[in-house]
Amino acid sequence: MAVLNFIINNILTQASVIIGLIACLGLLLQKKPAGVVVSGTMKTMLGFLVLSAGSSVLQSALTFFGAAFNAAFGLESAVVASIESINGQAMDALGLGGDIAITLAGIFIVNIILARVTRFKYIFLTGQALLWEATLCVVFAYFLGLEGLPLIIAGSIVGGLFATLMPALAQPVVRQITGSDDIALGHFCTFGYMVTALVAKLTGNKEKSSEDIKLPKSLEFLQDTYLSVMVVMIPFYLLAAGFAGPQACAEYCGSTNYMVYAFLQAMQFVVGLYVLMTGVRMLLAEIVPAFQGISMKLVPNSKPALDCPVLFPYAPNAVILGFIFTTIGSLIGMLISPYFGAFVVPGVMSNFFAGGTAGIFANKMGGRRGVVIGCIVHGIFIMILPAMLSPMLADIGFQNVTCTDVDTIITSFFFVIIKGIAGIF
Repeated sequence: MAVLNFIINNILTQASVIIGLIACLGLLLQKKPAGVVVSGTMKTMLGFLVLSAGSSVLQSALTFFGAAFNAAFGLESAVVASIESINGQAMDALGLGGDIAITLAGIFIVNIILARVTRFKYIFLTGQALLWEATLCVVFAYFLGLEGLPLIIAGSIVGGLFATLMPALAQPVVRQITGSDDIALGHFCTFGYMVTALVAKLTGNKEKSSEDIKLPKSLEFLQDTYLSVMVVMIPFYLLAAGFAGPQACAEYCGSTNYMVYAFLQAMQFVVGLYVLMTGVRMLLAEIVPAFQGISMKLVPNSKPALDCPVLFPYAPNAVILGFIFTTIGSLIGMLISPYFGAFVVPGVMSNFFAGGTAGIFANKMGGRRGVVIGCIVHGIFIMILPAMLSPMLADIGFQNVTCTDVDTIITSFFFVIIKGIAGIF
């Protein structure tokens, strides 16, 4: 048991280690020379860690923006969307930490088995997303009254199904975005992306892509992705800080003027995006060739399902537009969320990562107009589902908290439906 706990806590929860081991396995199965195996494994891990470093910088900058945004609109007393908080309470207050860890391993195993025996050849490699899925599976299996081995088996099977089927659901659009079938999307916001893609297809104009926006010569510098992001994000940060005021920002900016600090955080956001994009390119350059070994030997024709930033380089303008219009939609959703169960604060980080990815989906299916309409709908959608989940979490003991990843929320609804059916009989 001690060995299993070590593996779970130090390997299966460390996404960079998992993805490095998988790259190593793929290269070994191809009988590559030792030097190539070591090089490919280390470069894969390095690429993932660079990507993660970029995400951390982004999240740090977004933490300030979120606090300023909430203070500006007086949203501190609303329900907070935080899967991390749910995870912490589940492990500490409910004592489910061991169950969550073992279920995480079970989900990965079920995913591999399903990829082997079904036509859905997707290996879900976003370790953090699997951890959040394991958390919700265990919490709601516990809500069903399950304990011990039955709880772990139920959570592993349901989580493994979602880890296999969500990449399959998104793949028809991902294939159009990337122009190949080499990678899949491993991010538990897939239902939101597909809703966005459908709305964009119905309302948009696919021929007018966000990536084809023509600028006058005086604004040609905005064709540089990072400069265009800077031009959008600096006003966002300055407006949020300006409305929040110096007292609300004091916790973050210290002796630095709060408006100067907001400007620097906007610049830091762009730095994080640059680092993240660099990591994505490094990761894809190594993981796709290495994964061919697993595809050929263990799970023939399988594809790695990777985190959402791997799609960002394919439509960088759509990422920013998706963030902006998802944020607008989430503000609308915030106003109507009490009618669905709770007053939920928009999550800035989910608006960027999920909203940016939704923008890529919308642009591919409906062009610029599709991004605008589809992402506003996306913002509303990702506020309504957390509002619906909040009362259910409150019944278990999680007060004033919910989560934003819509696939994990739908996983929770699945368990609630099962509980309702069981109650009938």
